[in-house]
Amino acid sequence: MAALRPLTVSSPSQGLSGRLTVPGDKSISHRALMLAALAKGVTRIYGLLEGEDVICTAKAVEALGARVERGADFWEVEGVGIGCLKEPENVLDMGNSGTAARLLSGVLATHPINSIMTGDASLRSRPMGRVSDPLSQTGAQFVTRSGKRLPMAIIGTGEGLAPHYVLPVASAQVKSALLLAGLNCQGETCVEEPVPTRDHTENMLGHFGLKLEVTPAPDGGRVIRFQGPAQLQARDIIVPGDPSSAAFPVVAALLVPGSEVIIENVGLNLLRTGLFTTLKEMGASLEVRNETIEGGEKVGDLYVKASSLRGVTVPAERAPSMIDEYPVLSVACAMAEGTSRLQGLAELRVKESDRMASTVALLKENGVDVTVEGDDMIIQGRPTLIGGGEVKTHMDHRLAMSGIILGLAAQQPVHIDDTAFIETSFPGFIELMNRLGAGLKP
Repeated sequence: MAALRPLTVSSPSQGLSGRLTVPGDKSISHRALMLAALAKGVTRIYGLLEGEDVICTAKAVEALGARVERGADFWEVEGVGIGCLKEPENVLDMGNSGTAARLLSGVLATHPINSIMTGDASLRSRPMGRVSDPLSQTGAQFVTRSGKRLPMAIIGTGEGLAPHYVLPVASAQVKSALLLAGLNCQGETCVEEPVPTRDHTENMLGHFGLKLEVTPAPDGGRVIRFQGPAQLQARDIIVPGDPSSAAFPVVAALLVPGSEVIIENVGLNLLRTGLFTTLKEMGASLEVRNETIEGGEKVGDLYVKASSLRGVTVPAERAPSMIDEYPVLSVACAMAEGTSRLQGLAELRVKESDRMASTVALLKENGVDVTVEGDDMIIQGRPTLIGGGEVKTHMDHRLAMSGIILGLAAQQPVHIDDTAFIETSFPGFIELMNRLGAGLKP
């Protein structure tokens, strides 16, 4: 277990300023490695996030038979083809990544191999039934600990039954796991989601040559279909900057007086930019410039200036486009004039920690008036944030980073109990913030 890295954060003496890039998109990085391993031929991945979570995924696909090598400015993956993964010789350790564990479960479910998957203490505490239950439709078998938690044994089935599934709750992870399982199934795979969620899996499957059909559902969701078994062909990929990582310097620049920051080459997929939409509704000085398309994904630069914010109501249907950003959004809401209501946050309860409870505790400990009604969080904001409390991160990287942003904006120093897990998704975060003038001293 990694040593604790506590940190006490005080507001900087002057505004944050500078131009920066954030690490590659974590969601796209995981998917790029998995699909490259399933494709025939050699794929080069540029801009891959090199955080601990993604390295675990790289090691896992290598254990399943793909050749994975790091080049000077790219990662090279030689895939084995769908249906041709080999049985791993050891347990697959997915580290802290629920995304990697759930998506790879879909891949393994329909390959005729047996495997065991585990992770760190945080990942082993999270529920897997929400993905293993629907994947059982394919004929795969899953053996878990009580509460359907890791470690989990997967007894795969070759060319299993194509899944036909209507998601009861919007989840990009569950949707993606089913789509990946369907690649090695005979017949039509059909997945319906009640609300559109991030579509990186669909975009990347198309990039690798799969013909899939995405149509609107009558109730406002989407239906994704394709015929299997499928074949994927190797294609090079450029991974844009992760908008979920960009969220932290964006909110910091908005809240620290006198700040002006430019964040380059950020992914702007419309199903990932709910936070930016929300911040603009709150009055943020946030402008997108230099938009372009890379690998089927919209990319651009963010120009951010310190702003006076106002309270906002965020509708539940926006949650899938910003599910990872609610902790840092809550910090912005705490310093916004008036009441903010963040609706439909049930999915937060099954992230790296119970992020609903952890975020509420983060705010209350630092003098913010916050309550929960069902799946809604209500925050009474004010332009001055007291601070002075301790942030208990529960091994959750986004809670740690949100606590740091809160500390930069608060009147009194804020203590973060552990920042070690930030490296799982945002390597170099503290150094990057210091280049902007944050003055963090680990």
